[in-house]
Amino acid sequence: MLCTRLTNARFLTMDPDHPVAHDLGIWQGRIVGLDEAVTSLPAREVVDLQGATVLPGFIDAHVHLAWTGFKQNTPSIAGRTRVDDVLAVVAEAVARTRAPGDWVSIAGYDQRALGRHLTAADLDRVSDGRKLYLLHDSGHGCVVNTAVLDLLPAGIPHDNGFLAEQAMGAARALRLPHAQEDLAEAIGRAARTCLTEGVTACAEAGIGGTLFGHSPVELGAYQLARDKGLLPLRVQLMVSADRLNPVAAHETDGIPRALDLGLRTGFGDDRLSVGALKVWTDGGMMARTAALTNPYQGLDHAGQLQDDPDTLTGLIVDGHLAGWQLAVHAIGDRAADLALDAIERAQRIRPRPEARHRIEHAGLIRPDQLPRFARLGLSAVVQPNFLRCFGDDYASIMGAERAPWMYRGRAFLDHGIPLVGSSDRPVADGSPLRAVQFMVERASTSGQLIGPDEAVTVDEALHAHTVAGARACHWDDRLGSLTPGKHADLVVLGDDPRRVDTSRIGDIEVVETYVDGRPSRPRD
Repeated sequence: MLCTRLTNARFLTMDPDHPVAHDLGIWQGRIVGLDEAVTSLPAREVVDLQGATVLPGFIDAHVHLAWTGFKQNTPSIAGRTRVDDVLAVVAEAVARTRAPGDWVSIAGYDQRALGRHLTAADLDRVSDGRKLYLLHDSGHGCVVNTAVLDLLPAGIPHDNGFLAEQAMGAARALRLPHAQEDLAEAIGRAARTCLTEGVTACAEAGIGGTLFGHSPVELGAYQLARDKGLLPLRVQLMVSADRLNPVAAHETDGIPRALDLGLRTGFGDDRLSVGALKVWTDGGMMARTAALTNPYQGLDHAGQLQDDPDTLTGLIVDGHLAGWQLAVHAIGDRAADLALDAIERAQRIRPRPEARHRIEHAGLIRPDQLPRFARLGLSAVVQPNFLRCFGDDYASIMGAERAPWMYRGRAFLDHGIPLVGSSDRPVADGSPLRAVQFMVERASTSGQLIGPDEAVTVDEALHAHTVAGARACHWDDRLGSLTPGKHADLVVLGDDPRRVDTSRIGDIEVVETYVDGRPSRPRD
């Protein structure tokens, strides 16, 4: 007997052997059959989906759950365009603290809205003895007040209180780690938001590190969230590469650096597991720190690498030698050059063609870099909603020649490079459907077309958020398509993305999300 049979729906299975179905059977959380294989079988529950469209659950291959959850509960200055209005929000947050010396965190900082960066002197006007920390929306910088600057180690660079990349990490290091209980609650809040948008599995893009980590025991917070029933979807955890330590393993192992006990990609189970090793090579376009070959349009610099090139290369090579899948953050084309060179070197030393190394973001990829991506077997994990939300700004700072190279779609596919969809939530909108719409239209929210030749089909965009996401996370044997034997993770939509006008895809209602065959909203 089936546990559940879903009927009267249009199942877009993403499985070429059975692309469309009308009935789907579930037993103990797995898909057991489609159409005539299940229509006559008894079931404990038969659910009439009333003509809805059903897809495999969306996979967000690059997300920050804890950060998202904390941001949802942090005072925000998003949308403010006047410095005085920003300072009023900060002053209100300061007034709610208990004592001088407390830390005050503010979300939503973006200098572009204000026309300039805030300064430490600006914040000092309203700090009242508190330590102020305003995180840039990109996650690649922060602005702090003098009370924080005075605590930083000597030699930490800043621009009137704005700290970028590793300098920001020095400010973060001044603060106590988040408690596991608080982390678990934040993770749960973000996970529930993901479910409402049809996401059933995601890859957390870097825990435990200097830049984006929240605690040296952050993995334990995810285990706690699961133990407390706060983790309603599948999560794979990327580990920050700066957590690797020198080890004295046996010489035949060839492992110069490792995570404690040799833990690496693949440890865990179907609900919570360790994924790739996350290596940051540069910053971001929003903060103007992505490392470019040529300067930003209208600026006198070309961004920055996170560290000395030899140091970054050594980290990538050692991660590969230790058996990790690599997820290398490279937004600018100069950072991509470094990543490609390092991965090629690593594969020469110890070939691992099955590793499925990934380039996270691949924000600006020159035409000459595409064949190397393909030759090395790399996936491009892109964030389409970056250009939908920020595309006008990004196009202006790249200039006419480079703008079409941003967050590519068609060029990756034409070169045989797996195109993987993701959000980088909370940096940008997390909706997979709005990302799919952008991938097809290549239009920002203002209507500006950005690299229209990089447009893909609706089917290709859906593939990027299902099948390709599963492959990038080594989940392709259990997720990504509605195939018998795989987990019954699926999303029920109010309309068919392939049949509506492209401009309506992003507004399609997510009616229900199933994980292991169970709906996220209890039925009456």
